[in-house]
Amino acid sequence: MTIKVGDRVPSVTLRYMDEGGIQTISTDELFKGKKVVLFALPGAFTPTCSAKHLPGFVQNADKLKEKGVDLIACLSVNDAFVMNAWAKDQKVDGKVMMLADGNAEFSKAVGLTMDGTGYGMGLRSARYAMVVEDGVVKALNVEAPGAFEVSSAEAVLKLL
Repeated sequence: MTIKVGDRVPSVTLRYMDEGGIQTISTDELFKGKKVVLFALPGAFTPTCSAKHLPGFVQNADKLKEKGVDLIACLSVNDAFVMNAWAKDQKVDGKVMMLADGNAEFSKAVGLTMDGTGYGMGLRSARYAMVVEDGVVKALNVEAPGAFEVSSAEAVLKLL
């Protein structure tokens, strides 16, 4: 079952990398008391994700914060090492929290997976963006397969 507006985000553990190495964070902690824009994508270093999706959120981080967003987070079914390397490559500079959903636990829990086995990519996250306030989904834009229209930073700005 796919998560929908009004649902509470499921409780799972995600990973990210900081100066101290790999850290864990529960979704309960991540979303508690905050307005969060979480966008998810099929994979770090992949064409649309690297050319459009992540850069759009990095470039629009200040505009999103001006609209009351406390945290912008990027989620992908990659490990924390890959997400950290991608953040450096994309010059994220702390504007976006790079979350690793290495075992696709979050992606499965929200029902937003993509089967990339035909391309040698295994199970991945679908491409989407959600606005979450204090753990509750307030907006959810899921892309059609192969599309990049409703989950962009610009589309999220219009939602806010």
